[in-house]
This record gives sequence, structure tokens and C-alpha cells, in this order.
Amino acid sequence: MSMTITEKILARASGKESVKAGDLVDAQIDVVMCHDVTTPPAISMLEEKGIDVVFDPEKIVVTPDHFQPAKDIKSAQLMKRLDKWARKYNIKYYYKIGQAGVCHALLPEQGHIRPGEVIVGGDSHTCTYGAFGAFSTGIGSTDLAAAIATGKLWFKVPESIKFVLNGSFNKGVYSKDVILEAIRLIGTDGALYKAMEFVGPCLKEMSMEARMSITNMAIEAGGKNGIMAFDEVTREYLNGRLKGKTEYELFESDADAEYCQTIEIDCSVLEPMVALPHLPSNGAKISECAGKEMEQAYIGSCTNGRMEDLRIVADILKGKKVAIRTLIVPATPTIWKQAKDEGLFDIFYDAGCVIAAPTCGACLGGFMGILADEERCVSTTNRNFVGRMGHPTSEVYLASPATAAASAIEGKLIDCRNYL
Repeated sequence: MSMTITEKILARASGKESVKAGDLVDAQIDVVMCHDVTTPPAISMLEEKGIDVVFDPEKIVVTPDHFQPAKDIKSAQLMKRLDKWARKYNIKYYYKIGQAGVCHALLPEQGHIRPGEVIVGGDSHTCTYGAFGAFSTGIGSTDLAAAIATGKLWFKVPESIKFVLNGSFNKGVYSKDVILEAIRLIGTDGALYKAMEFVGPCLKEMSMEARMSITNMAIEAGGKNGIMAFDEVTREYLNGRLKGKTEYELFESDADAEYCQTIEIDCSVLEPMVALPHLPSNGAKISECAGKEMEQAYIGSCTNGRMEDLRIVADILKGKKVAIRTLIVPATPTIWKQAKDEGLFDIFYDAGCVIAAPTCGACLGGFMGILADEERCVSTTNRNFVGRMGHPTSEVYLASPATAAASAIEGKLIDCRNYL
């Protein structure tokens, strides 16, 4: 029976020879990601049921990230609860404050993501890890509690949409522009409970960091997961990085696998994209929206806070001054240190930027970059819902790091190609 890569991984995890879209499967979980927001409620559920166990302390990865360092008493209580739980059950991979980072950048960087595995996390952007040829999806606190205790969850096997990325990038166009275009084409529910599988010649040119920006935003089209097949780029990233076991099983879609839809995107004709308020699907070419004044630029998050992103930003900001408040938030301590060692912090400092410790804070309107009433922010994050980054009348414009950096210099949305 022909299968997609998603179907093959779920078949393997559920001990079946084959599965098809719509089947219900009981799958073994390979990695569970836990952070400071959704894990404490899961811990409470387990305690209320008298469940005093974790399925495997070496398959659970813990990092505070959403409100770290703690911004107030409530967030401090969440951190304390997460810390006590991780210590009680001897969670092997617990990244404490000082080692903690934005979860979806930290886990791949630290070698916890393997091709062919099933990975879940109490965060909607857990779909990021599909860039490594894994089935990875976000879950709520109730399912998280079940996964922590049993190492198993049931899934309905999703249908798959194939996105064929043709052509090559022109100057100033990046993977963030690709995913904004894909979401524009199908809408925020166009892939509802479907696998978004990305293939094509342009994909092969992308780094793992660029690929993760695409799968990260699969959920913004309603996707159950985003996924890409393993190749030499994946292998090179994983070599010498993996924690624990170094072997992994590779899967790829059969040539005659069934897809519910195929969408082709010619990346060679794309221009920088901006998702206008208040939906990630409200994409527009920069030529259609340039000139809109901004009060803030935000560069960071699980979508675009990696080294590749910071280098792009530094290339644009070097020797320039920002016209608006500009926050730069490296996604992990390793990225923070590398950016500092490479001299990027000097460029950011000279440009007039704020450089922060790794945190998710501003992305979800928590702290470290909250917007006041009617303020506009060009942001490299993944969501621009009403009130997402602050006041209900504020506005968030999603863009690539290059577009955000160029716009910071101008104080308004601008074509980043003017600075490249």
C-alpha cells in the first residue's frame, strides 16, 4: 500500500504495516516537549488523578521559555512548579534558567529531534520539528498529561497536502516569504487537520534553519503537522549533534502516495511578503504595502530567532541606525553567545537596538515588547491576531528578518531589497 511520509511514521509508531488517512492509531511517543505555560496544568491533572509517574525521564525535554526569566509572581509560580516537577522525576534533559531557550529552537539545536520519530509538545508550534522528517504536532495540557504518564497518544491519520516549491530564491526573498505565501493561498483553515508536506527544488537549497521557519507556521494554516523529507542538509545538521541514541529511521513518501491537494509555488517570482493584520493568511507583497508607518520592530521567536536570521539582520543594520524601537531576541543561549562572539551585538548596539535574553515573551503579548494602543509592529513572529502582542487596537505585521530590519531603519514597511 502506498503511503505518505506522515502515514509511514504513524504506521511505524503504532506497530502497523500500513495506515491511511482517517484511520485512528495509538502511537508510541518518542519525545515530549514541556514548557512553563502548558506543563503546570498537566502536572496538576496527573496529581489530581494520583498518577505519580513519568513514562521515561530521558524522553521528556523541559525548558521554560514563554515567561522566562519570570516577569511577575504568577509566572514565577509556574517556573517553580515546573522546576520542582522536573527535579522530582529526574528529567534528564531539563534546561534551567540560564540554559533555557525558545523551545522550538532549543530542541533541534541540542540534538533532541530525529527523523522518523513522533514528537509532541504542549505548544501549537511543535510542528516545527517536521523539518527533520519527523511527525511532530502540538497538543493541549490534557493530552500532554497523558503523554507524560504513558508515552502514548491516539491520532487520526491526517490527509496530506503536497506543496511543491519550484524555482530559486531571488535576492531579498526567504523561507518566511514562502510560508506566508502558502498560507495566503489556502487560508488559516486550508490545511485543517492535514499534513502539509513540502517538496521541490527550492526546498533543497534551504538550510535547516530556513526549513524550520516553514514547518513552524504549518499550524497557522490549521495544519496537524508540517513535514519535509530527510536529505543531506538534514544529515549534515544532525551529525555530531544528537543526544542519546544516534541512529534513526528514514521515511519518504511513495511516488504514488495519495494527496488530497497539490499546490505549486514558483519561488523565483516571489517578492518579500508581509502578513497584514489580523491573520497570518492576510499576506501582501511588499510592493502593495510599503510605506505603512511602524512604532516597533521585533526580531526573534521560534520562527526567526536563529543564527541565520540574526546574520541577515546584521548585514542590513551594519553602519545604520534604527528609526523605531527595535528588539532583537536570540532564541537560545547558544545563539546569543554565538551572535555576541561573531560581533553581531556590536552592530545591533551601534544601530540602537535592544538585545534581550532568550524568551518568547513579546510574541504572545507577555512581556519584553508589549504594544500600546494603536501601535504597529513589524515582527518576525508567527501570529498577528487581534491583541497578540499587546493592546487590542495595536497591529502586528508578520515579515522576514530582512524586511523587519530594513523597516526598522526606515520606520515604516520597506522593501528589504533596497538594503541588500
